[in-house]
Amino acid sequence: MVMVSVQSPVVRSEEDLGPPWLRPLLGTSFFVPCPAHPDLSKNECNLFCLGCNDAAGALCSYCVPAHRDHHVVQIRRSSYHNVIRVSEVGKLIDIAHVQTYVINSAKIVFLNGRPQARPGKGVTNTCEICCRSLPDSFRFCSLGCKLGGMQWDPSLTFAIRPKRSQDSGGEGYGSDDDSFSPRKQLRRAGFELGRFDRGVRWSDDEGSKSNTRPMTPSTPPINRCRPSRRKGIPHRAPFYG
Repeated sequence: MVMVSVQSPVVRSEEDLGPPWLRPLLGTSFFVPCPAHPDLSKNECNLFCLGCNDAAGALCSYCVPAHRDHHVVQIRRSSYHNVIRVSEVGKLIDIAHVQTYVINSAKIVFLNGRPQARPGKGVTNTCEICCRSLPDSFRFCSLGCKLGGMQWDPSLTFAIRPKRSQDSGGEGYGSDDDSFSPRKQLRRAGFELGRFDRGVRWSDDEGSKSNTRPMTPSTPPINRCRPSRRKGIPHRAPFYG
C-alpha cells in the first residue's frame, strides 16, 4: 500500500496576504460601461478606489470626484488582460517573484494569471500556478498567481518589509534613495571629478574649495604674419610675337 502525502495549505496572517483591497481588485471586472453613468460618453470603468475596497467596484472618470480624498489607481489593458503600473502598486505591496513587463515605456504587472496550455519549445521555467512560460528569475506571471502560491509557500508575502539602514547597523528603516549607497557614492565621485576637470581647484583639508580662481588655459600668442608682397606688373617675354 502506497501512502501519498498531501500538502496542507499554510495558515497566513492578514498582513502577509496583503491589504484588504488586493483581493477585491483582482476580482473586479474592468473596461465595462459604468452603471452609474450609462448615458455619458467615455464612461468606461478603468479606475479602482483602494479606500472603498469592493464597495465601489470599478469606477469611471465621472466617479472620481466622489473619491477625491481616496487613493484611486488606474487599470490598463495589455493583450486583453488587466495590468497596473509598478509605480502605482509597487509602493503598496511586495511584488517580488512576479514578472514585470515594459509597455509604452512604463513597467507594468498583470493582475491575474494567463493560463498557457502548452509551454513554448525549450522553456525551462513556468508559472507555478498557471504554467505560463517565464524567465528563470521569476516564479509567477501575475499578482493573482502569487496570491495562489502563498497558500503553499510560507516565505511569500505581499507585506513590504522595512529595509535595514547601512548607518544604523541594521536598525531602523532604509530606502533605495539612501545617499550613502555605493551607487550614490560613485555617482557623487563622478560629479566631483567632473567639476575638477572643468578647472575648479580643491584644497586638501576635508575636500573644501580653495579661494584660488579657476584654472583657465592661457591665451595663445597671436602670430603676426608678414603680409605678402604684391606682385608687380607682368612683363612680356623678350622674344614675344
